[in-house]
Amino acid sequence: MISPLRLTLLAGGAFAVGTSAYVVAGLLPDIAAELGVTVAAAGQLTTVFALSYALGAPVLATLLGRRERRGLLVAALLLAAAGNLLSALAPGYALLMAGRVLTALGAAAFTPAATHAATLLSPPERRGRAVSAVYTGITVSLVVGVPAGTLIGGALGYRGVFVVVAALCLAGAVGVRVLLPTVDAPAPVGLRERLAVAADRRVLTILGITVLGLTAVLTVYTYVAPLLAEAAGVTGPVLGALLVVYGIGALVGNDLGGRLTDRLGSRRPLLFALPVITLALVTLPLTVTSVVGAGIALFVLGGGFVVNAPVQSQLIELAPGGSALVLSLNASAIYLGIGLAGLVGGVVVATLGVLALPWVGAAFSLLSLGLLLVALRQEPVRGPGSVAA
Repeated sequence: MISPLRLTLLAGGAFAVGTSAYVVAGLLPDIAAELGVTVAAAGQLTTVFALSYALGAPVLATLLGRRERRGLLVAALLLAAAGNLLSALAPGYALLMAGRVLTALGAAAFTPAATHAATLLSPPERRGRAVSAVYTGITVSLVVGVPAGTLIGGALGYRGVFVVVAALCLAGAVGVRVLLPTVDAPAPVGLRERLAVAADRRVLTILGITVLGLTAVLTVYTYVAPLLAEAAGVTGPVLGALLVVYGIGALVGNDLGGRLTDRLGSRRPLLFALPVITLALVTLPLTVTSVVGAGIALFVLGGGFVVNAPVQSQLIELAPGGSALVLSLNASAIYLGIGLAGLVGGVVVATLGVLALPWVGAAFSLLSLGLLLVALRQEPVRGPGSVAA
């Protein structure tokens, strides 16, 4: 059985790479000002991270599938540390972008390997909670890592934030090497087999819900610093506090999603959550004009993490014999949504202005809801362990 210390260590590594992914959201104005680029261009640092993760995760899982897990985890965290350090030292936009790519590849290698290690080191009856603990580290990065990065950025600048995150990754690598036992690699799975699962239109529909839903929320969240600055005059510590509120909403939503899925199944929570997210985005131009209103709106948007458990449960129901494959594809879909959010948000900021972001996010949320309605009309799962074409 995996000890609480070892499980905490894996969650801590997930926290470090999760902070690497999201921390840029609170630093966009500082990065743009120092490098002499637009806020929209700075937002593409999130896009390139997310797309590098989305494309790199299945490829790295295939190339590194035979590697012993502890060594792979150490290498992944060291790569993430190097990427963050390069981001801190980069004299210009291009090298900063390269640092984000390196960090993303480290994260893409770490998270699946950490999940696998947690399951193998746990008895069968506790494996679900072990996996949940690893992903809790990523969720906590929203609660603590991003707002803390925003506050640290006020004192040390954005370069100092990247140095701190690099140190977290390095500390995680040392902890894994010293405290985690060797963990054998899983049975190898080819890239063709991984991608073949997505041939099922039902799987594609659910993955589409993931992509569009995250694009909806994160189109706003990626540019939340300039949005709040313009709409409510919020900057500095108050911005950090509001990001904490968003993260708390994410934690509550993540936990509630699991409970609702256990009680109601995987479909009904989605039917409740997606309309609420859409409503929150539609009304955001009104609610975000005050600090209190912004706090309530960001808490509700953070609560959108309620969809995580039912979506993953839907995928497992669709391909119970290939659940590891569809969940890895869902991880790529998550980061594809993050990447599209940065890209779409950048275009909106550059053309329509930052205050138009909530309306665009609401449009993507409606598309996600439409895909859910399509999914509800599709035929049920036919048999265990197979994916119907």
